[in-house]
Amino acid sequence: MSETATASSDSKDRLPETALAQLPLQLAPEQRAALEAAYATPPRAYHNIGHVAEVLRHYADVAAGPGWTQPREVALAVLYHDAIYEAGRRDNEARSALLAREHIARWMAGAGIDSDRVVELIELTARHGAIAREDVDEQTRLFLDGDMAILGAEPAAFDAYDRGIASEYRGHVPGPLFRLNRRRFLKGLLKRERIFLSDYYHQRFDAAARNNLRRSITTKR
Repeated sequence: MSETATASSDSKDRLPETALAQLPLQLAPEQRAALEAAYATPPRAYHNIGHVAEVLRHYADVAAGPGWTQPREVALAVLYHDAIYEAGRRDNEARSALLAREHIARWMAGAGIDSDRVVELIELTARHGAIAREDVDEQTRLFLDGDMAILGAEPAAFDAYDRGIASEYRGHVPGPLFRLNRRRFLKGLLKRERIFLSDYYHQRFDAAARNNLRRSITTKR
């Protein structure tokens, strides 16, 4: 493999500088390296550093709009929410939250970060599709919706996400069972009165998300 190819391969596992520029805090080089290493293990088709960069883009949009009352805590929750991810496991979010707490204690001990809030937000991502609007405050809604904004993306981006999820589960869950559970999850989202919890995301992405979900559910796989 050429040096150019190696650099290209490595770059996909690194947070883009444009994404880092959106953060209201600075990561120590060692912290950034540890975070990027976590997202590269195991290799993932969707829940990778590219997903983090995309959610950070939505984070920046909210920062420029409704705003964040705890911008650093939400940013850290975005950075760490899928740091540990193994398809089929039920403790990914809890383990990711624990890693975030450990990294905050190690590299940001004197920064006044509310690590309990970071942990709370990360752990709530385990309940996507099961949280009612009234269960959480508006800031939490905005955070959770940013993680799910891919549902309302352009069809090509949504389809790539759909394929990526299937790829991650391949070899971990039998194909028929994955397709059954996946369809059930998407149908559940489609049946909800609101796919997105916040008004901000609801107004921007609900219609597109419903179109994507209907298309995914009715497409033969």
